[in-house]
Amino acid sequence: MGLSRLAALHGVATSCSPSPDVTVSVPDGTVTAVLAALGVDAGTPEDVRRSLTAAESAAASRLLPPTVVIWSGEPLPPALTELPPGTMLTVDPEPEPGRDDGPAPRPLLMRVSRGAVRATDRPDRPPAADGAEAPPVADRPPGPPAPDRAEGLPAPSWWTDPPLGVHRLTVHTAGLARATTTLVVAPPRAPQPPARTHGFLVQLYSLLSARSWGMGDLGDLADLAAWSGRTLGTGFVQVNPLHAAVPGRPSDPSPYRPSSRRFPDPVHLRVESIPEYGLVQGRTTLDDLRQDAASLREAVLNKGALIDRDAVRELKRQALELIHEVPLTPGRRAAYCDFLAEHGQALEDHALWCALAEVHGPDWHTWPAALRDPRSRETAHARTGLLDRVDFHSRLAWLTATQLADAQRAAEDAGMGIGIVHDLAVGVHPRGADAWAQQDVFARGMSVGAPPDAFTAHGQDWGLPPWRPDVLAATGYAAYRGLLRGLLRHAGALRIDHVMGLFRLWWVPEGRPPTEGTYVAQDAEAMLAVLVLEAHRAGTVVVGEDLGTVEPGVREALARRGVLGTSVLWFERDWNGTGRPLPPESWRRDCLATATTHDLPSTAARLTGDHVTLRHRLGLLTRPLEQELTEDATGTAEWLAHLARLRLLPEGEGQEEAAVRAVHRFLLSTPARMVGVWLPDTVGDRRPQNLPGTWDQYPNWRLPVADAEGHPVTLEELAHSARLHGLMDVLRPRKGHTAPPGARRS
Repeated sequence: MGLSRLAALHGVATSCSPSPDVTVSVPDGTVTAVLAALGVDAGTPEDVRRSLTAAESAAASRLLPPTVVIWSGEPLPPALTELPPGTMLTVDPEPEPGRDDGPAPRPLLMRVSRGAVRATDRPDRPPAADGAEAPPVADRPPGPPAPDRAEGLPAPSWWTDPPLGVHRLTVHTAGLARATTTLVVAPPRAPQPPARTHGFLVQLYSLLSARSWGMGDLGDLADLAAWSGRTLGTGFVQVNPLHAAVPGRPSDPSPYRPSSRRFPDPVHLRVESIPEYGLVQGRTTLDDLRQDAASLREAVLNKGALIDRDAVRELKRQALELIHEVPLTPGRRAAYCDFLAEHGQALEDHALWCALAEVHGPDWHTWPAALRDPRSRETAHARTGLLDRVDFHSRLAWLTATQLADAQRAAEDAGMGIGIVHDLAVGVHPRGADAWAQQDVFARGMSVGAPPDAFTAHGQDWGLPPWRPDVLAATGYAAYRGLLRGLLRHAGALRIDHVMGLFRLWWVPEGRPPTEGTYVAQDAEAMLAVLVLEAHRAGTVVVGEDLGTVEPGVREALARRGVLGTSVLWFERDWNGTGRPLPPESWRRDCLATATTHDLPSTAARLTGDHVTLRHRLGLLTRPLEQELTEDATGTAEWLAHLARLRLLPEGEGQEEAAVRAVHRFLLSTPARMVGVWLPDTVGDRRPQNLPGTWDQYPNWRLPVADAEGHPVTLEELAHSARLHGLMDVLRPRKGHTAPPGARRS
């Protein structure tokens, strides 16, 4: 019981339920290892008793929780309303975003009472004793406008609303007890799409054009947004995570295991769009690199080659080295210096890791011991000797951020209501830049994954170290906030992969199988509040990927705060009743509705059963092929019959293209705020971009968009595809845009 109680106090589960009627105990060894990663000693029974006594004593004497959340316009939380009368509250507001160089905001002082509002900004006045007169407020200058409180939900008379933000709250009770905590003041909901809209979902690397250097880039993204927004009336383009990857040959091709989530990967740069490109002196070398890039592109488009990120990265690195030698103009230099100042220590750490990785390799665990500490004297000395390389990698981060901004601007100029939807991966690679620079925030010896379920009997280990919830709270969620601000800066919306991770994550101790992991709770209220706050400041929509096993209440909590969910057609059934396809009017409104994702079969493969055959060929099926095919065909036929009953399949069954159009007619008939079209579906691609459960058996994350015959299709060919325009006609008004003359069949 002692270990279970200790685990509960630290948010560590001692059992889990893979299904409603099954409960599985977590091994004691797992619980002990997870507690150790949280800084809690539970190695022996005596350690458990000692730690439990300390934890219970701290809980009993705690005046405030580690984080207090206030939702603008809603009742104050019990943590504040239940403070004893006479308690003095001091709120030290954070500086306004973008105003860090100005005077510090004045603190707010309040005293808990049953009388009139009592507040002051004079922190030098001692807290009033219980029953004594509170400090006057007549001389308090007006502060920033407070968020409006919802009608009918008045605050206590003693309360004065702080501005939106993440502040420090200190309380002094009449009995002289004192406590300090993080106070998050957030708007009640994240921004919503301006209107119902539809758009494309695409893995950027897979979208090659006649100008790509062997993989899709930010120039292609801007062009796709400009063309689809103006010609097709789309409202957004959602892409895969563009986070910086861990370098190496071979590197990990998955965009969901990055080196850093804080900075984008320069492999996505359109080299020719960099202003200094035209001033490079070594034109012969640059022309040779472009010719090599053309060969890479030709191999992918016409010779059956896979996308080779490592080769593209090396060619671009050489070109960018030449571009780096070109002096910046005064205006460009000023913009670059602003970028350096804005990103500060985070960018210095990232660029230094990149420079050190060039010397010592990409795994910082193998570096000289002193360099494994980003704050050591030896690391500072190494930075001095690598200043040019640090500047090079800082410059690449700036150039990439600039082209990200250009892509969002192109989307907005094309009339998109949202623009580019960026993707936030669950975590980072343990060998990468973020794991090195933010070691104190990550749980050592732990990896994020998923418990066993109906699809993965052995569970999953994603190899991503989790953040420590206790450290996040103690630091005012600085790492989380910085991450969100960077991603939201050039986004019209943000997709959060495995959004359930805001509530809890499955931790797997190093050396143990995923079946021996356990859930560790997050402070979901605080994580959501920070997310909504930063999205509000950036004016961006938030979409959560909430597929798979979802804890009860999670979807409701997300919806209440304006975080859209994700609904995939094939999974939307009346699971609590008939089990049949869910009628369109029963779908939720606050979601992105789509037919598939990067981890699922394309619509054409789903309709034909090709995805089952593929999994059989790779040895991934656990039942006989015929049984799997029969079950899959039965489910698909049920959906097609449902579409036919709704008169969404006027062409009749048996035509693949017609069925794909019917699927999207159905999506459009739901109340979903956003409808996503998987770009490969527009040309009949049958291959998934990623096949979970495989590594070398399947070319995950390395396939270009292709037609039904498997021939790669460029952005220019997509724009002239009759099949694409036939599908998009389903989603856009018939008047206005039409397919261009000579549109070819894809």
